[in-house]
Amino acid sequence: MRYHNITKDDMLNGDGLRVVLWVAGCAHCCPQCQNPVTWDPDGGLPFDGDAKKEVFDELEKSYISGITFSGGDPLYPTNQMDVAALAKEIKEKFPDKTIWLYTGSLWEEVCRNPVMQYVDVLVDGEFEVDKLDKQLHWKGSSNQRVIDVPKTLELGSVVLHCE
Repeated sequence: MRYHNITKDDMLNGDGLRVVLWVAGCAHCCPQCQNPVTWDPDGGLPFDGDAKKEVFDELEKSYISGITFSGGDPLYPTNQMDVAALAKEIKEKFPDKTIWLYTGSLWEEVCRNPVMQYVDVLVDGEFEVDKLDKQLHWKGSSNQRVIDVPKTLELGSVVLHCE
């Protein structure tokens, strides 16, 4: 897996203060995407031991609510296994921290992805510039959903995360 940035004390990409891992690789290529530099799966830097330590050092802080996987697309084919392994490790080491994940795919397309067992909140759907709404919490366009993954998996139908 490759990444472009690790953002610390982020308040825009999930609830609370978060660490955000911006991965490389996206096949959605949404018009007017805020991060087109992340589309190239060969861009950025290798996610190595130093980058992992940086993420875990942030998660050690009591005031950090959790991690958000964004990008790019954490569910881009070359990212899926690494993101799932990292999410699993984070959930085991920091069970009280939440894991958010942004993808251009729909829940119905990714609900069986192994990483979903570790994700607390999924923001799904491509960014659609004609549905842009800057008043929305945690998403850029009104077609996107902020999904409570554990409740959705339990009930078998989409449950939206309280905003």
